[in-house]
Amino acid sequence: GVDKSPWRRGCETHNPSELRIILLGNSCSEKSSAGNTILGREEFGSKSTAQCVKRQGKVAGRKITVVDAPGWWIYTPVELCPPGPHAVLLVLCMDSNFKDHDRTVLDRHMNLLTERIWSHTMVLFTFGDYLRDTLIEQHIESEGKNLQWLVEKCGNRYHVLNIKNRGDDTQVTELLEKIEEMVAANRGSVISCI
Repeated sequence: GVDKSPWRRGCETHNPSELRIILLGNSCSEKSSAGNTILGREEFGSKSTAQCVKRQGKVAGRKITVVDAPGWWIYTPVELCPPGPHAVLLVLCMDSNFKDHDRTVLDRHMNLLTERIWSHTMVLFTFGDYLRDTLIEQHIESEGKNLQWLVEKCGNRYHVLNIKNRGDDTQVTELLEKIEEMVAANRGSVISCI
């Protein structure tokens, strides 16, 4: 029979020279800032849009495709990254709460594909300077059950990005390395809609 799984195996070997990434989250400006920081230049506007925005660039010798999706909607951006994205980054601002409603909406949208999407997903916290002297682990614990649930669903994968410090290439290099580790753990499989 035909495999209707949203995961493709064997059609693409892991190529660390190319990464395809989807940004999901409530705040358009947070996702745009994250996308701009990842690509190292202004590619995404901060105005809200109902459309997915796809941009590409070369970062640390890798071809990077970033798709900024409206809200928590996952299905359309997957189609914009053929043969499929390697990673989904759930963008959360450090100074805002991940509420019950966010959890319900995100879970519903993610499960349109399958439960296995979570193995390709990482939380990306923006405005890391908000932490000051607090460890990210302390922040996750203090924010309550919804954020803890989210981080656990993502296999405890997260990264802190200081948007205000765009000149710090180290934070982007570390993020890309974490994404590559996630891709390797998934044996190079990508997410697709078929």
